[in-house]
Amino acid sequence: MKRIILYVACSLFFAGCAMGQSGDNDFATLPKPKPGEEVATFGGGCFWSMSEAMSELKGVDKVVSGYAGGTTKNPTYEDVSSRATGHAECVQIYYDPKVISFTTLANAFFFAHNPTELNYQGPDEGTDYRSIAFYRTPEEKAILLDVIKKINSEKFYPEAIVTQVVPLKAFYPAEKYHQGYYRLHGDNPYISSVSEPKVMKFRKAEKAELKPEFQ
Repeated sequence: MKRIILYVACSLFFAGCAMGQSGDNDFATLPKPKPGEEVATFGGGCFWSMSEAMSELKGVDKVVSGYAGGTTKNPTYEDVSSRATGHAECVQIYYDPKVISFTTLANAFFFAHNPTELNYQGPDEGTDYRSIAFYRTPEEKAILLDVIKKINSEKFYPEAIVTQVVPLKAFYPAEKYHQGYYRLHGDNPYISSVSEPKVMKFRKAEKAELKPEFQ
């Protein structure tokens, strides 16, 4: 029995977020922001759990899983997983700034994953799973740096945050099968073993900022 458990654990470790890969390169459509809506882009490990966590926040209308931080246009999941393009798995968040601020989103992002893990998140290893926060304006950059400084000073994590803070150059939506993956594939061993605990931890940390149905 112990060997079976160890085998399953190792399988999860090495397969990681890639377990949901279907080989379908039909990409999602990147929506335009609605009037008055703003956009934020973050990467913190597998985008399945990050997408779910950020979508549960009040004021967030839509979250798109995709790729950013690399050099190749319109990369596929296979391209990003090869780590040849430099992209990270990311989420693009469409939100109402009258309901939730960029500062609140940034705080939530740093609690939706472990920002002290360099180029990995749990069982997912590689630069495509790195912690990375993008800014579109100097004000957003200042907010991100201030939030990092605050969390580090409070010693919330035993180690210092290693998140990259960089300007956004391009965001490419991922394949359709990655969108909303967390809710559609609860029977996936990776979701139940890795993603769900992260989302539950996020809900506990961000309870006051969640939509009523997730509190």
